[in-house]
Amino acid sequence: MASNLTYQHKFVEGTEKTTVLLLHGTGGDEDSMVTLGRMISRRSSLLSPRGKVVENGMPRFFRRFDEGVFDIEDLKFRSGELTDFVREASTTYDFDLNAVIAVGYSNGANIAASIILLQLFRFAGAILFRPMVPLVPSKSPNLDGFQVLVAAGNLDGIVPQDETEHLVALFRRAGAEVTLNWQAGGHELNSEEVARAKEWFDSKFQTALSHTLGGH
Repeated sequence: MASNLTYQHKFVEGTEKTTVLLLHGTGGDEDSMVTLGRMISRRSSLLSPRGKVVENGMPRFFRRFDEGVFDIEDLKFRSGELTDFVREASTTYDFDLNAVIAVGYSNGANIAASIILLQLFRFAGAILFRPMVPLVPSKSPNLDGFQVLVAAGNLDGIVPQDETEHLVALFRRAGAEVTLNWQAGGHELNSEEVARAKEWFDSKFQTALSHTLGGH
């Protein structure tokens, strides 16, 4: 880990311009999402930070008061802090900030959604596994053309279906192009939806970004 960066993290250099920002769920760390990231993209660089907030010994990206009840001020602060980390990491590791795709699970998906809704950083796109509505911004962002995949479980005991639909509606009202994948399952991930996420990633980013960003 580079000493000038504020998050404990792992960086795996790839062979294409794309960089996948991997954001783990509660209790994860910088290693938790690397295999998933490589399953989604075999050739992208991977940047995987560990959340700084510790809840009962488990790393998270921001504080919460209870299940699904977020500390909004801390969420905003941590969203900005994580954004700064990504920008600093791009200098350290020499990757293109225009080709960063966020891949988050649960708590990690929530902070990615917060960054997107607050327009702190313009990801090239995002894959959000089991996200909730992290916050409702005071002003709707401009997400015209933004590509996001939301993967939800219709038997999820943590994220109600109407919560997923609310987040999708927020994104769509802001102009984002949302693909919503429902799984017949709970909060855990399964191999089928990971395979679908890979297909979505390839169709949206792999060829286009490797060509359009080749000269940057």
